[in-house]
Amino acid sequence: MNKTELIAAVAEKAGISKKDADSAVSAALDCIVDAVSKGDSVQIVGFGTFERRVRKEKVGKNPRTGESIVIPESKVPAFKPGKAFKDSANQ
Repeated sequence: MNKTELIAAVAEKAGISKKDADSAVSAALDCIVDAVSKGDSVQIVGFGTFERRVRKEKVGKNPRTGESIVIPESKVPAFKPGKAFKDSANQ
């Protein structure tokens, strides 16, 4: 399912227009992205938690030359599904 299909499904399920659903979905996603980029976590009970995690610096190898390189520390977004979401996916 892509964003357009999600918007159509939300519009149908909520009984609203696709334009209103697009605004709502886009606003929700923007709020999640903004919060996670600031380092906050977004917890939606029954669904899951969006958060920012830190990947530690590590040593890797250039596949072409075999030379060792240092891969710097980075911050990445992460999602941890909630119990209800996990249970639903397992059925």
